Amino acid sequence: MEAVYRLTRKVAKTNASVLLLGETGSGKEMIATAIHRLSQRSTGPFVRVNCGALSESLLESELFGHVRGAFTGAVSNRTGRFEAAHTGTIFLDEINSTSLFLQVKLLRVLQEREFERVGDTTTNRVDVRVIAASNRDLYAEVEAERFREDLYWRLNVVPIVIPPLRLRRDDIPALVAHFLNIYSQTNEKNVVHIQPEAIQALQDYYWPGNVRELQNYVERAVAMAEGDELTMDLLPDAVLGRGERRSGRMRGVDIDSLVFEVVQQGLSAAPADENNLHEKIVNRVERELIVQVMESCGKVQTKAATRLGINRNTLRSKLQQYNLEEQAEE
Repeated sequence: MEAVYRLTRKVAKTNASVLLLGETGSGKEMIATAIHRLSQRSTGPFVRVNCGALSESLLESELFGHVRGAFTGAVSNRTGRFEAAHTGTIFLDEINSTSLFLQVKLLRVLQEREFERVGDTTTNRVDVRVIAASNRDLYAEVEAERFREDLYWRLNVVPIVIPPLRLRRDDIPALVAHFLNIYSQTNEKNVVHIQPEAIQALQDYYWPGNVRELQNYVERAVAMAEGDELTMDLLPDAVLGRGERRSGRMRGVDIDSLVFEVVQQGLSAAPADENNLHEKIVNRVERELIVQVMESCGKVQTKAATRLGINRNTLRSKLQQYNLEEQAEE
């Protein structure tokens, strides 16, 4: 995360397009907001658009606006989000959800800084910085022919990968303290202490919903708290291990069970003083995961790469590394 923060500060001073990659709830919008606030465009508007929340026709109108009579229900002219973001920043969340038709129009805005409203022939020019975000590997989407390669390279000027919360558990105490402060003020309470056992439980949890899930649980705890401390009884059953566990799954492949099984095998088979134990176990996990995914995809490399969230060339290299070429078909 320190590397993410350094890159955020560095790129904020430029006008380069930024592509934020990370799981849902990992904090992509927070990084986008920080880039805008630290930029020379900070006095301009910051406009958010969730591309996955609207149909193609509605999203086109939302992004570029429309003129009266352009379609049924268009009773007046409407300014689109790109116009609204003029001199500022537009944040396109879930950019992977856009259709190929809309991607052509987005490419034109990025290249030419111009567009037409829906139903209009007048060209509008706009000065706007674009920050896009995706919770999927966009290059895998390119290889699957669901995302235009030229648009990908226009967006991917400066990629920033945000790690999931389960890979940065040391951040959890600071995040909890931050959210406690926010929701204590919002609810006019004074929950300022955290029971050590509660922090440990939060750090042991898998966090499939990432920081957004943590934020929700802290808000819930503050709302229910009667004293000044966040205690174990204020945490949901999922965190305490009493609810149904939501493991990391990849279309039929149980990632958690796979990792646990391979790690246990590696620890039991390896001497305590063996060198590079971590690397060897990680390689075994990766190899077994690739084997399972390739089998579930009928040995088709393109499908397997998409499911794994990597591009086809990377998968091909991994297959060679682990001597699994016979597991794959072109």
